[in-house]
Amino acid sequence: MVKVLTSDNANEGRDIMTGGAANDLPPIRHNDYSPLCPPALGEWAPSLSVSVVIPAHGGQHRLDLTLAALAAQTYPDHLMEVIVVDDGSDPPLRLPEIVPEETRIVTADPGGWGIAHAVNTGASLAGGDVLQRLDADMLICREHIEALARWHHLAGHLVTIGAKKFVEEPALEPGEVYEAVRAGSLESVVDLSAALASSTEQTIARTDGLRASRNPYHVCTGPTVSMRRETFHAVGGIDPDVLRGEDTEFAYRLAQHGVVFIPDMEAGAVHLGLPAQRRDRERVVRAVAPYLAHRVPLRRDLRKDRGRRWLVPYVEVVLHVGGAALERVREAVNAALEGSVTDVVVTLVAPWSSLPPGRRPVLRDPAFELRLMREHFAHDERVRLADEVSPSPAPIPFRYTGPVSVPLEHRSLEKMISALQGDRAGLLIVDLPGHGPATLERTEALGRARLLGADGADDVVASIERTHGVRHGAPQEFWPSRPVTRTGPAEKASEKAPVKAPRPDDPAREEGRRPEAGVPQTGVPETGVREAKKPDPDRRTPGNRGSAGPAPRKPPSLLSRLRDAIRAD
Repeated sequence: MVKVLTSDNANEGRDIMTGGAANDLPPIRHNDYSPLCPPALGEWAPSLSVSVVIPAHGGQHRLDLTLAALAAQTYPDHLMEVIVVDDGSDPPLRLPEIVPEETRIVTADPGGWGIAHAVNTGASLAGGDVLQRLDADMLICREHIEALARWHHLAGHLVTIGAKKFVEEPALEPGEVYEAVRAGSLESVVDLSAALASSTEQTIARTDGLRASRNPYHVCTGPTVSMRRETFHAVGGIDPDVLRGEDTEFAYRLAQHGVVFIPDMEAGAVHLGLPAQRRDRERVVRAVAPYLAHRVPLRRDLRKDRGRRWLVPYVEVVLHVGGAALERVREAVNAALEGSVTDVVVTLVAPWSSLPPGRRPVLRDPAFELRLMREHFAHDERVRLADEVSPSPAPIPFRYTGPVSVPLEHRSLEKMISALQGDRAGLLIVDLPGHGPATLERTEALGRARLLGADGADDVVASIERTHGVRHGAPQEFWPSRPVTRTGPAEKASEKAPVKAPRPDDPAREEGRRPEAGVPQTGVPETGVREAKKPDPDRRTPGNRGSAGPAPRKPPSLLSRLRDAIRAD
């Protein structure tokens, strides 16, 4: 039974919304929000205020109809405000006669234009606990705001999506709409039998209300969506530089933040006018593609151009390099950037800000190695220098962290991502004996853990285990060329774990290819434990008497002696 939140327990409700200890809800696995049980419409007492933000450019008559439907809502008037943002209309928009009690028109902030800019303006002025975005050409049913807002009284990390159908705009007056919505019979003024179903509703039905959806953000389109106001601002609002597909890009960032997407079909609505895709689908798709290609790395179908640099990388590779030698770090960075996954950014973590400026003995500088490293990577846009690891790599969807001493092999990242994607796990841990763990985090799982109040590494891992799952992998699965080291004196060299053969399409099979960066080319593992040597057919042994002995070693070259002298110095 869901607890009814009233003004008497509003503070407790706010604790619930922030995911605090008062929540006491079972964990939501991926996007399966089944543990949440919202109250029936009309049978509960809301306590959270709602700010409805309506971006509008022209279309005064449609706006009049939208506001008339809002005026007939079941959500309490004293808990709802409506902010219409006029995005450069000529003539300017005006408030009609039938509007909700707390309704105002504001002009979009100067210096920008478009839907995203208008919504951001309204959100910056909103005072409600819940932010509801609504388009200026929507007729909503009388329970629409109530249906979406009831979920936000249960938990704070939710984004709710209203239903919608498309119709050709009928000849209507605001008074007709108000009376029809107030009576709960929107169909009396709109022919719903001729309405065009939304493609998002088809996806919602096919994925059990998005409970089984792998990427539920796809259907979180703009005409009617609500969330906590803090959630909107936490992800930076809507990107005003995205002129088409801004709602999808915004929803993707919400997903990386860790939210749960909930469509509520009881929040019915009618969109006045057919969708743009209906008129010119090819042109719409082409207009959206470049925006999403740069900003939504999970759209791998849009990133088919090899060697391109993208605004948002697919993976962040984190290397802790304090105290490491430059040559070792260069090897690890090159291995990360030259792998089969090309849209990668590398973050080198070290106390860079502690390096003092000003005059210093260049050759005898105590921070000599760290300064060399900074200068070597400072001007590479693919490499970042940071004093500490950020709490989240968002909007980058994956973050790899591993030891510098074990560089990634050509397909290590590709295989690790594939492993996570296969069972939708939130974290992959690979123990590298002698070097520590290598991990791959799914950003949305990390974001969910933070939203649920996880604090500290162990707490975060435990939270990810509950919401997405944690997977453990063997080193040979992701570093197939790496020698296997012995773990104890009793273990024989012949008892090594089998190494997987390269796949037929593995680039390492190509004849004449140079060794991949990070693949050990000798029998000496980086742990310092030697592999068992193979018998030398030219060495004289009791079973091989025909050999004259090992060939004499060549004296070191002048270049080798110079290098040794420099290292010793």
